[in-house]
Amino acid sequence: MNLREIASNTIRWLFLAALVGLLSGSASAVFLLSLDLATELREANLWLIALLPLAGFGIGYVYHHFGAKSSQGNNLLLDALYHGKEPIPLRMTPLVLFGTIFTHLFGGSAGREGTAVQMGGSLADQLTKWFSLHKADRRIIIICGVAGGFASVFGTPLAGAVFSLEWMLVRKIRWGSFVPAFFAAFVADWVCELAWGVGHTGYSIPEVPVHSLANLAWVIPAGIAFGLSARLFAETGHAVSAVFKKALAYPPLRPFVGGVIIALLVYFSGTTTYIGLGVPRIVEAFETPLPWYDWLAKTGLTGLTLGSGFKGGEVTPLFFTGATLGNALSAWIPLPLALLAGMGFVGVFSGATNTPLACTVMGMELFGYEAGVFLGIACLVAYFFSGRGSIYASQNLEAKYLWRW
Repeated sequence: MNLREIASNTIRWLFLAALVGLLSGSASAVFLLSLDLATELREANLWLIALLPLAGFGIGYVYHHFGAKSSQGNNLLLDALYHGKEPIPLRMTPLVLFGTIFTHLFGGSAGREGTAVQMGGSLADQLTKWFSLHKADRRIIIICGVAGGFASVFGTPLAGAVFSLEWMLVRKIRWGSFVPAFFAAFVADWVCELAWGVGHTGYSIPEVPVHSLANLAWVIPAGIAFGLSARLFAETGHAVSAVFKKALAYPPLRPFVGGVIIALLVYFSGTTTYIGLGVPRIVEAFETPLPWYDWLAKTGLTGLTLGSGFKGGEVTPLFFTGATLGNALSAWIPLPLALLAGMGFVGVFSGATNTPLACTVMGMELFGYEAGVFLGIACLVAYFFSGRGSIYASQNLEAKYLWRW
């Protein structure tokens, strides 16, 4: 390519990436604002949790009769990136948006990353038709959508871009994807935060110990625990889904029954700590000792919510699981409580999504670069010890070749 062609191609991709960033950032902003309203309404009217089974049936009915392939969620995006066959339907955006909001409004335990990524990918893929993009370009535009959705929902543009490239777990990544992915991520984050005025939760690790051999060695057992927890989280969701599919042939009945079980658990436990996003509890995990079983309760309730057919992401529950597990480990591991919570926050996420680099970058964006070495080791160890587990059934784990279990 001569200089004119390079310049033309660069301008073209910056334009497309900016457009994807505008769409995904705006979609995330609307989603986050709606999610805040739904959470406030539920907490002010706890009787809404009793309606969770009906909400589940409604979500299941709409997806079953009108969702087509949208019910595959993030796995549909991965299939599009791997194989590039069928287009991602535009209906995925409103379906996952309203499905997730209703899940949170009525008391399900779910996250927001999956929703933002699906909206970003769905909206981005529409540009394939509008601009007549060929197969290779379509892959890049979907990567931009994933980057924009992830970056804008968490306020982490660097991690969003790296995640969009890393989560495919393929050994060959086109270098042409890098600049559009990063640009889309930054534009989406700017649009969400500056144009829409949507902020993000702040976390702090006030004390980072010296990088001594003893301190770094303690990261290894913590990382192993995070990796095993990530495997448990992923397998719980898959197992619940398999049981519900085998027991209930009619899909809308699955979230209905799951909603009944969740509502009863909340009623008899007398707490709403483990439903919704759980962000207040995550913040607490950085500040004060919490009950040791918090991470197990969130794992089980999220697996039941998403496995039975409700909509939402897994990442914020993974943050909850990791931060509270790190909090619990502070009773045995002589590292600062906030540091262990931060290591768990990104470590369990790394193990469950097989994205250690993105999680390390995310940790440094959220908590500061001073803790980077501790976070990086925790993410890498968790990645290895999560084995062949993943919250994404379609993720290509052949690239994770060190062992099979």
